[in-house]
Amino acid sequence: MLLFLVKERMSENRVCYLMIDYTIFYKSNLQLNEEWSEENRWDLFISAFNSNKRVQTVYDKVKATIKYWLLLQDYNYKDGEHPISNIYIANTKNEGECINDYFKGYLHNKGYKDIRKLKICIDITGFIRPYLMYLIRYLKYNDVNKVDIIYSEPSYYKNKEKTEFSGTVVSKVRQVDGFQGSHNTTYTSNEILIIGCGYETELIKKVAEHKNNTKKILVFGFPSLQATMYQDNILRTYEAKEPVSFSNLTTPPCYFAPANDPFVVASVLSEIVKEANQKKKITNLYLSPLATKPQVLGFVLYYLTECIDKEVSIIFPYTNVYAKETATEISRIWKYQIEFYALK
Repeated sequence: MLLFLVKERMSENRVCYLMIDYTIFYKSNLQLNEEWSEENRWDLFISAFNSNKRVQTVYDKVKATIKYWLLLQDYNYKDGEHPISNIYIANTKNEGECINDYFKGYLHNKGYKDIRKLKICIDITGFIRPYLMYLIRYLKYNDVNKVDIIYSEPSYYKNKEKTEFSGTVVSKVRQVDGFQGSHNTTYTSNEILIIGCGYETELIKKVAEHKNNTKKILVFGFPSLQATMYQDNILRTYEAKEPVSFSNLTTPPCYFAPANDPFVVASVLSEIVKEANQKKKITNLYLSPLATKPQVLGFVLYYLTECIDKEVSIIFPYTNVYAKETATEISRIWKYQIEFYALK
């Protein structure tokens, strides 16, 4: 049975197993062609540099006491291809080491020794997913109470359904730093892998093959960022049909959550797991967010709220290179307000 779980809140007459109502958090639109209010002025603004105009346009638009680019090695920029001021150039491709060095080394040396006192905004649009995941974990576990998150939706991808966001050669599939669970190696009879499906067929294949003997559950972005993107998403996932066992929208179980709402995504994941546990206790749970950045953020919020110290991990298929530019025009700019103290 298909479950269209895309509403802001669950119906009052429906059994609900949520431990937390993630939809209490605020999201709003920012207008690119209007002056932003004083509420949208920050002490520290962080953005991952790439060649997408929607990343660079927002960076120029944002008003902050200080703005810093983060240049990730995975984009393979050469000297002269990136800004030279207010930029941290990562010296590692490990997400944990990179983010720790950024805060404890680079920002600390710039005088930001206590980030808890800062009003922080992060544009997640240009972030590569494992770095984004660890960044959110870092802020929560360093007692930052609030953070504003910006995401710019693309009007379209340059190569439509054939857009490649990362390299097609997967070097390894591993647990993301900060999201390693204490897994049960004795009882593995009901292991489950939940995949947030995006455009990257090879990534979906590799993560499914890595957990070949687990039950697969797919989460699709619906409503999608643009009308055609949902169909493209289904087609790209179908190309990975063998390791995923994807024959139609009921096999394996398929769920839906908005591609641009991390709070509903977290709620959907919570319900998926609780329903699965009611049928048969899950022995080990693996999550793999491979879709939009807001969906990745939803997976992270769910993990940090409900999965710590459990038999749950976030796993990711790592490649050696990521595309510098995949989309141009901005459709909408979202601001998500996360209050970490409400997730404890």
